Amino acid sequence: MTPEGFARLTAELKRLKTVERPAIIKAIADARSHGDLSENAEYHAARERQGFIEGRVLELEDKLSRAEVIDIKAQSGSRVMFGAKVELVDEETDEKARYQIVGPEEAEIQNGLLSIQSPLARAILGKEAGESVEVTTPRGTRYFEILAVNYD
Repeated sequence: MTPEGFARLTAELKRLKTVERPAIIKAIADARSHGDLSENAEYHAARERQGFIEGRVLELEDKLSRAEVIDIKAQSGSRVMFGAKVELVDEETDEKARYQIVGPEEAEIQNGLLSIQSPLARAILGKEAGESVEVTTPRGTRYFEILAVNYD
């Protein structure tokens, strides 16, 4: 996991524990004060939300306790490895894209954070700028050229 991903998950955990958890406890208490719980939609919705929050807290605590944080700035080289920022071009459409290879917990493809477990990341790992790769995706086979690899 990158230091940024670790910080983002830590911040989410803190928010869930300090903001969301107390708010949902208050919502449950307010819903209980309205009487009959069997027909109280507010109560059931609040309990469902509480279950989601508690599940996410446990998930984040587990991920953070097992996380191996890798300092990207200490890495260098011309090969694509974890943490690399890679510029690619789709050889068929000439569409350029820029991604950073990150852990699955911090992947957000719309923000350019590509999971190391994705088909594209697996195809480009170990490759260098100038190389072409074939990627089998759910939408078929695509071809990309690696334009640049850096770790800044």
